[in-house]
Amino acid sequence: MEQLALSVKELNKYFHEPQTFHVLKDISFEIKKGEFLALTGKSGSGKSTLLYILSTMDTAYEGTLTINGSKLTGKAQNELAAFRNEHIGFVFQFHYLLPEFSALDNVMLPALKLGKKPVEEIREKALENLKLLGIENQAMKPANKLSGGQQQLVAIARALINEPTIIMGDEPTGNLDSKNTRIVFDIFRELAKERGQTIIAVTHDDDFASNCDRILELMDGKLIHQ
Repeated sequence: MEQLALSVKELNKYFHEPQTFHVLKDISFEIKKGEFLALTGKSGSGKSTLLYILSTMDTAYEGTLTINGSKLTGKAQNELAAFRNEHIGFVFQFHYLLPEFSALDNVMLPALKLGKKPVEEIREKALENLKLLGIENQAMKPANKLSGGQQQLVAIARALINEPTIIMGDEPTGNLDSKNTRIVFDIFRELAKERGQTIIAVTHDDDFASNCDRILELMDGKLIHQ
């Protein structure tokens, strides 16, 4: 049996303000290690809410979430924060870089926070990641001096620094032109194929989704296609 990166069983999520609303309804699925998966659906279908739960940042749900064989449902916030930093990399539509820090410093931050490797080793790994993404020549430039495409590539390099099992993207190409979208897609494909990293990307881009290994489609909080 192929190893599972992530498993969700009978997931339900409710919002209670201004009145109770059933957002996610009886969702169950599994994702294998090294799989590149698109999470799709119209606005309001529950995609981002689901991703937020998968990322362990939202714990107010019913059902079970297991990542890397660890059942995460019911764990304390500090345990989840430590797990996230080590096992999950994030790429958002907005890069959330520290503007005055260099590209290199931004990439190094999660590994410095994890504190498992010497600073020089982290620096070398960060430079490797920037090289993988073709922007090593921008390493010392402040993030606010980079183009939008370059900033998103730096954000991906940052997401990779702790060699996470899973990379989660919330509209990771939403602000990019077609050329940079293709670059990001190809990088994700290579990470899944060559490094066995699992990619879960929320996207509205049909071309992006159709080229992934699998599509999970949500409608009105239900999984209608996988």
